[in-house]
Amino acid sequence: MSQHALEVLEFERVLERVARRAGSEPGRDRVMGLRPRHDYEDVRRELARVAAVLRFQEEGPEWDLGPVPDLREALDRLAVDGALFEPAELWRVGQMLATSRLLRSELREREEPVTELASLVEALVDLRPIEDALTRSVDADGNVLDSASRDLKGTRDALRGAHSRIVKKLEAYLKKLPERFVVSDASVTIRDGRYVIPVRREGRGEVGGIVHDESQTGATLYVEPPVSLELMNRVRDLERDEAREIRRILGELTDRLRPERDALAGALAALVDFDSLAARARTARAWDAEPPQLAEPGSRELAIRGGRHPLLVEAGAPVVPFDLDLAGDERAMVVSGPNTGGKSVLLKAVGLTALLAQSGIVPPVARGTRLPVYGSFFADIGDEQSIADNLSTFSAHLANLADIVERADGSSLVLIDEMGTGTDPAEGAALARAILEELVARGTTTLVSSHLGELKRLDTEGSGVVNASLQFDAKLMEPTYRLVKGRPGRSFGIAIARRLGFAPDVLDRAQAYREAGGVELDELLERLESQEQEVRSLAEDLERERAEAARLRADVEGREETLEEAERTATERARDEARKLLMEARTEVEEAIRELRGAVEEGEALGEAAREARRRVERAASEHRRRSDPRSPPARSAAVAAGDPVRIGSTGSRGKVVEVRDDRALVEAGALKIEVALADLEVLESAATSEPASGRSGWTGYTAPSAKPEVDLRGLRVDEMETELGRALDEAIVSGLSELRVIHGKGTGALRARAAELLAEDARVREFRSGGPAEGGAGVTVVLLR
Repeated sequence: MSQHALEVLEFERVLERVARRAGSEPGRDRVMGLRPRHDYEDVRRELARVAAVLRFQEEGPEWDLGPVPDLREALDRLAVDGALFEPAELWRVGQMLATSRLLRSELREREEPVTELASLVEALVDLRPIEDALTRSVDADGNVLDSASRDLKGTRDALRGAHSRIVKKLEAYLKKLPERFVVSDASVTIRDGRYVIPVRREGRGEVGGIVHDESQTGATLYVEPPVSLELMNRVRDLERDEAREIRRILGELTDRLRPERDALAGALAALVDFDSLAARARTARAWDAEPPQLAEPGSRELAIRGGRHPLLVEAGAPVVPFDLDLAGDERAMVVSGPNTGGKSVLLKAVGLTALLAQSGIVPPVARGTRLPVYGSFFADIGDEQSIADNLSTFSAHLANLADIVERADGSSLVLIDEMGTGTDPAEGAALARAILEELVARGTTTLVSSHLGELKRLDTEGSGVVNASLQFDAKLMEPTYRLVKGRPGRSFGIAIARRLGFAPDVLDRAQAYREAGGVELDELLERLESQEQEVRSLAEDLERERAEAARLRADVEGREETLEEAERTATERARDEARKLLMEARTEVEEAIRELRGAVEEGEALGEAAREARRRVERAASEHRRRSDPRSPPARSAAVAAGDPVRIGSTGSRGKVVEVRDDRALVEAGALKIEVALADLEVLESAATSEPASGRSGWTGYTAPSAKPEVDLRGLRVDEMETELGRALDEAIVSGLSELRVIHGKGTGALRARAAELLAEDARVREFRSGGPAEGGAGVTVVLLR
């Protein structure tokens, strides 16, 4: 590994950004210690572990790793006999045990097992008894709690009582002193850990005892009087008892940890490892990065999708992603284009992508990225002149290139910025070409940036060298940072100078000095770029039109579905309405027949009763027609006049208009005179058509069909059967039949059952029975009519 490559690619700056997302100091140190691995399985395994933690975080975004305290030095001390942990250290051990237990439980109880972290989970421990003992004994401030032992609690209770007695005794003593010795607002206080009272200097002899302090003026002395000495000695004894008990407790707790030293060290290492993985997973989410795939061992195929420089992503600046491909037979890529076009950033981004992936960090790339595992990295990027080493910029570059030529092999990734510059262009181009051809011959994956036309012309069949360019908007004179493979880029040096305000005559002379070959190449590239832009614009227009066509097609299909649904709904509604109207009409006819029979039985004139029944039926028919077609236009009423022969639309009856009254007319139809709406009348051409066909009856509005003595319902749906059966009953009644055979077949029995329900509810049916053997058996129902 070339340390120089890590430095010029700013690898550690990227690690710092990743380390900030760790939750502990050991976790941050672990991230900062990451370096590229070169074993294929190691790299694959580490990326898989990061991907597993990434899934783990996505499944439980609210879950967070607990504190991971830095116990590395403390655990080392456990190997020393007699070493004691301080209360604060014991508290941190308790924290670590709680975090280990919770993480262990969380990873084991997930529905999807995190197999990639199996070894990490095995290292985590659940030492709940020790954890509870530490929690019960010490706190976060480094104190040993009263609950640590009964003896400690008893000693501290006695100590608190002794302190209280001293204060009370000194307060009582202070009150008994003569006022000339007492300081105003005097109270018991502490000096050097001893309880004292303030007295005036002249009362020193009266009070006696030990002076522990005095005021700045020397007028007040802080004296421990003899009355408190014995009690204070008792306090000192209790304090020594407390210290001995605390030391015993700390020794006992430390001794409980000592046999678990290896387990504790393993758990701490696992927690630090997980914290490092979690930081890398958070970074992948922040970068919107997808874990890359690895090319098979030995493959040099390189494919980067949506690549970005991590430091630019961290800065929050808008970044144009790049796609870069090197096929198996392509060993070197020459990237050209103007200055400020992003060539150096591209080289660094490619190098960091490989370095980060091999260090177990998901680089900022998109799905579909495929990376080889490189054995070494070399980079020559930037101005590296050294005054101390007496090296110019060109000499520094030569030193780096010499190191690359000496050490790079077929497993290396080499990045060279502005290759061949800094000296005579012809010599620089010749040297750059020779170095590039040597690296290609070794199979080294090489990316170089250059303005030299000599290097741009190396892209020939079988050379292993491919051109690429970072695009530059010639109209706006600003870079687009879009990488295009297979075509070199123009430098735009004179164009940029012209935009910056150089004298036109100077620039014109410079243009004239350019080599003819270079001018022709630039003109060719300009035409290609123009045509490419035109093709891209046409492709974008075509894509927009295709999207619009797809939208319109979806809209039409949606409308078609809506219309079909509306049609189905309307058909169902019309069928239901028709059935309802038929049933109502049938009820009216049945009621009219019932009234007619009743009138005859009561001895009323048959003719008058029949006319009243007909009028009732005709009124009902007219109302049904109006309800079934409320939008029927009243066009026929315009020419209706008295004496006109007409047909009544709702009944089909023919007659003559006797009188017109507003929007209604009195029509004579046979022996009946009926008042009908003008909209329901149709004027006939010949008066002869309005004459009754026979003098036997004046009502010609309904002509009885030739009724059949049977109706076949087989093959019909239930709703169709109901309509057909009702029509057959109507025709049989009007035709005067006394019996009707209903053929429904045997089948499932559904038609037969529904027919039986309808017949049982129909007042015109006297009775019904299954057919006999000669009548069709159970497949036929014989209906006797009233």
